[in-house]
Amino acid sequence: MAMHDIQVTVNGAPYDAQVESRLLLVHLLRDQLRLTGTHIGCDTTHCGACTVLLDGQPVKSCTVLAVQANGRQISTVEGLEKEGKLHPLQEGFWEKHGLQCGYCTPGMLMTTCALLEKNKNPSEADIREAISGNLCRCTGYNNIVKAVQFAAERLRKEA
Repeated sequence: MAMHDIQVTVNGAPYDAQVESRLLLVHLLRDQLRLTGTHIGCDTTHCGACTVLLDGQPVKSCTVLAVQANGRQISTVEGLEKEGKLHPLQEGFWEKHGLQCGYCTPGMLMTTCALLEKNKNPSEADIREAISGNLCRCTGYNNIVKAVQFAAERLRKEA
């Protein structure tokens, strides 16, 4: 199998890696970089547990090859907290009980982080559309929507 040298920036830190052509981004993050907050769910893009931001856009890292991320910016759930302070989305999920088992939470957080970058005041419909590619088997989504609304309000106040 052919090996490729790649460089990625993950949560602001540069990383050099040697990867096989077929290595998925999720496995680079979890196995080589030890960033295990990105979860592996279905391996078929259906669940969204592996969602990360690639150059600011949410992608399901189980279907992106690591070589496709060469030279690009990746944001994972580990990068949301800054200087010991939770991101408003993390606070929202805590305050509004937006998680139960927590398996889908990293993907939900990254998907909604991208949403709030584009839309500072999303409607409930906007939020539900944004998370439509992320499955949650526990919460019924209502508290996830409330958590994102909480975070949006907090971010607007901070701006």
